[in-house]
Amino acid sequence: MRDAKGRLVPVELVKPADKLEDEMVRKVMAFALDLSAQVARFKEHTFADLNGFQQLLEQDYGARAGGEKGNVTFQTVDGLLQVKVQIANLIEFGPQLQQAKALIDECLLEWGADARPEIKAIVTSAFAVEKEGQINQANLFLLLKLDIVEERWTRAMTAIRDAIRITGTKEYVRFYRRRRPQDRFEPVTIDLAAA
Repeated sequence: MRDAKGRLVPVELVKPADKLEDEMVRKVMAFALDLSAQVARFKEHTFADLNGFQQLLEQDYGARAGGEKGNVTFQTVDGLLQVKVQIANLIEFGPQLQQAKALIDECLLEWGADARPEIKAIVTSAFAVEKEGQINQANLFLLLKLDIVEERWTRAMTAIRDAIRITGTKEYVRFYRRRRPQDRFEPVTIDLAAA
């Protein structure tokens, strides 16, 4: 058997538990790879069908369905099934974010004990670097909503707005169903984003 360094090791020298683990991982991975390929094909066919329907509507009405960002909901006549297409902006932040952080830190340091703990928690969370170097966008946008009238805070919020860069978009399709029209829609979970 080939080991992790690429060397061939006689089968009789490989521990039985390692052979069983190898066999199990290969079996599970075969199913995972097959399922991943099915999901990728499903995603491709789904967008082809939805875009084909959109083109039919364009021919009939001379305009594309969907909102400003292309978001659109397709629904069955009985109202029990929905397919939603959503377009999300991909956002990154420029170097102005560091200046915003410095200004906010100055404010919190000066306010000291008077600063509300909720604001401190949001600031800490917003600027805490998460996996892949991403900051917490949701909490950063919460800072922009805070109504704080202080010159440095205002400059910090301007710096945050100036730091926002839309680098592209990502198209998502989501599926929903319900048993009766008066019920809430429940999501049909399929992770297409990774396909």
